[in-house]
Amino acid sequence: MVKQRFRATSYDVAEAAGVSQSTVSRALSGDPIVAAATRERIVEAARRLNYHIDSSASRMRSGRLNTIAVVVICPEDEDVRAFNPFHYALLGGICAAASARGMETIVSFQGAPDRLDDHFERSRRAIGMIVFGTSENRAAWDYFQASADDGCHVVCWGAPAPAHELPWVRADNHGGARAAVEHLLDHGYRRIVYVGEADCPQRQFAERYDAYAETLQAAGLAPRIMTLEPGLSRHEQGRRAAAALLEAGEPFDGLFTACDDIALGAMALLEERGLNVPGDVGVVGFDGVKAGQFSVPPLTTIEPDFAVAGKALVNRLQALVDGEDGPQGRVPVRLVVRGSALGRVATPA
Repeated sequence: MVKQRFRATSYDVAEAAGVSQSTVSRALSGDPIVAAATRERIVEAARRLNYHIDSSASRMRSGRLNTIAVVVICPEDEDVRAFNPFHYALLGGICAAASARGMETIVSFQGAPDRLDDHFERSRRAIGMIVFGTSENRAAWDYFQASADDGCHVVCWGAPAPAHELPWVRADNHGGARAAVEHLLDHGYRRIVYVGEADCPQRQFAERYDAYAETLQAAGLAPRIMTLEPGLSRHEQGRRAAAALLEAGEPFDGLFTACDDIALGAMALLEERGLNVPGDVGVVGFDGVKAGQFSVPPLTTIEPDFAVAGKALVNRLQALVDGEDGPQGRVPVRLVVRGSALGRVATPA
């Protein structure tokens, strides 16, 4: 017969320390009314009995919450296999930042219209929500905008649409796009196409296009855009865009893509069609996803500081909960130079 493991309670600690149960609760919650010697005796008894406070129950009794809900917006079919890997990196940054502040996180992947849920705050499970994910699920973004309008504390990554006025944190899209295009120019690429959207719900993509166009125009070159087919994964959008560029017949020697997953799809298609990256076409992405390290060739990218992004989102939400109207946040980025944009191979005379 398996012996059931004994689990100590605060009453057991009280008996071992020779005090009341209420004194145990006060001592272990840090109440200064408990004498130091008594507190030490209680802490030692709790250690011997392997007693741990149920922090969740304690917060519910005290009325203090220390949990953040992180809502990741998926496609409406909730197929996370087609999800942009950037969002997983951002999720890690948020969870790490919350943990560093002694906070817990509830993570909820949502997409289907009949499964959207904003009750974390109303049911006292969390102080508020950090929301990010695909910009193409407009119904979900409208839902969480309505949640904010109804009084929920909501902060988002990226600000997905002009119609939405959620407090936001986003990357330095202008600085990053400028660095990407300047890198391509410095390595001899001149016919550089932006693969993404210029006028779309995803504000970050629009900002990247604006900086791309400004940088090319400053160099005396004309911008050119290849837009994305809706309803596809970013990787497949990249493949389709590269195929469309080849079929159009207008020469190009560089691609700056709105995100890394688009770049990886475009590179795969170019290789299938017999083009060399970076010898024939240089490619730079934006997002700094891990997969880019292992592509062939490895992808040059603009990488946001995920630790800073997570911290900025957590701090922005806490400020909102505290009634402070903090500034919108811009996260620094850096150019990560790899093998996909090292320079064109000279054509023999």
